Amino acid sequence: MPKLLTEDQIARYHRDGYLAPVRVMDEAAAAELRARLESVESRLGEALKGDLRHKPHLLLPFLADLVKHETVVDAIEDLLGPNLLCWSSSFFIKEADTPSFVSWHQDSTYWGLSSPDVATAWIALTPSTEANGAMAVIPGSHTQDQMPHRDTFDRHNLLTRGQEVAVEVDKREAVPLILQPGEMSLHHVRLVHGSPPNPSADRRIGFAIRYIPTTVHQLEGEDSATLVRGTDAHRYFTHEPLPAREMDPAMIEFHKQVVGRNAQILYRGTGIASFNDPAAIRG
Repeated sequence: MPKLLTEDQIARYHRDGYLAPVRVMDEAAAAELRARLESVESRLGEALKGDLRHKPHLLLPFLADLVKHETVVDAIEDLLGPNLLCWSSSFFIKEADTPSFVSWHQDSTYWGLSSPDVATAWIALTPSTEANGAMAVIPGSHTQDQMPHRDTFDRHNLLTRGQEVAVEVDKREAVPLILQPGEMSLHHVRLVHGSPPNPSADRRIGFAIRYIPTTVHQLEGEDSATLVRGTDAHRYFTHEPLPAREMDPAMIEFHKQVVGRNAQILYRGTGIASFNDPAAIRG
């Protein structure tokens, strides 16, 4: 029996490549998470960028709790099975009235994973609407193989390489995923999706968590992940510890090593070696 989703919701996800909205927490709890994020940003003196944008759940206990959130992981188990790893997490923050955007792309392009059995939970900490640059998807596009992409390295593109599909996307087929704070969307790694800039007067904040079953492995180098449910009989990924306190010095050093390896995978062939390279910082 499914843990959270209905049989119809599971069928729609596999047919369309996405499911939204799914309520994770109430709006007050989402507002609290936003406040905690912005408290961290205030102490840092800037929004999370570079290394800190990637796998921040290894540095901030409230995000470690979120990647293990029972409702989120129940939904992912309904789609991918009982033995699950959090492979990565990252913020997609569009500041108010800025040109930041996400081009049409498939997540699977540069991740180096052995299988498309990958699902992203995109959790809204603010409203995500057509007025502030909500994600839009092309239903059914996940049934196609990996598409060719071109790298743009556009400084306003929130993707690592500014990658975009090198084929024409019929925008008339696009469906916007409207989310209220505390809701999430779920999407398949090969689903074509993207989002326009945010012309509104407030930030649009989403936290993307990428989950894989333990049967998936990394093809492009050493990698690590966080076991969030079940057991891992395969051990293709080094298991990551989770932080006991915010910005623990030992976890900061560990996080630096982890995201350094990730950068080598995601930027392979470009000459960029770090998420902190000026050419890699987006937004």
